Amino acid sequence: MAKKPAPHAPAEKVALYEKLVATIPEVERKGAANPYTSVNGNMFSQLLPNGRVSLRLPAADQADFIARFKTKNTEQYGVVQKEYVEMPDELLAKTKEAAKYFRASFDYASSLNPKATRR
Repeated sequence: MAKKPAPHAPAEKVALYEKLVATIPEVERKGAANPYTSVNGNMFSQLLPNGRVSLRLPAADQADFIARFKTKNTEQYGVVQKEYVEMPDELLAKTKEAAKYFRASFDYASSLNPKATRR
């Protein structure tokens, strides 16, 4: 059996992300090289290769989050991901505070229509 690839993000960020994911027991971290979480087929968080956490939030919550933490929408491969915001490193390091936003992201994704599975 082939060995799973290690995450692209720095190890300390992977550990903080896993601690954050553990705040919601029913959520499972997925992705070996690119860690993420999803519910009903809808991704709601991801750990980017640069070590930043990206959260999926509804539009009203995004604006508040961006203003409060002086951050921005997530951008990957030159494309702005309109529903995702980047979590500042300082917030990620405060698991208890970050967990409120992680829960909001989970709740938002849970409210979306389930995506069909490939299986």
